Amino acid sequence: MELKSVSMNIPEGANIIIGQTHFIKTVEDLYEIMVGISSQVKFGIAFCEASGDCLIRIAGNDATLQEQAIANAKALSAGHSFVILLKEAYPINFLNAIEQCPEVCNIYCATANPVEAIIAETEQGRGILGVIDGYSPQGVESEEDIKARQNLLRQIGYKL
Repeated sequence: MELKSVSMNIPEGANIIIGQTHFIKTVEDLYEIMVGISSQVKFGIAFCEASGDCLIRIAGNDATLQEQAIANAKALSAGHSFVILLKEAYPINFLNAIEQCPEVCNIYCATANPVEAIIAETEQGRGILGVIDGYSPQGVESEEDIKARQNLLRQIGYKL
């Protein structure tokens, strides 16, 4: 077995969601979740099929995000994994519905931070062991940092 780190390419202003699933129907169900929650979200989905034709299945409503999702899925090449790239919305608005999708087994991350997926590769194929999401902590927030965090949440509409 070989371990690899695979960097994801996240376009400026976009977020990425990486997950594990188990069925070809996933790409259509994820599409329906995205458009059902937000009419303004722009997104691309790529799903790595792990049996049969073993194709990267695709959906989305933004060609650029769709192409980048495909590139990230190719870089992962991990069976039954999916990549969603989205703009004009935050992942937090979609995560519960994605987790409730019957085919979805796991979500590894939902972030705008730099992401590295840790991949195990064997003779059979590849699998995602986990992700490195962003950077390590540099300290503990101060009172000023707490106020800034609280203000940000109110500015973007997540708190009153």
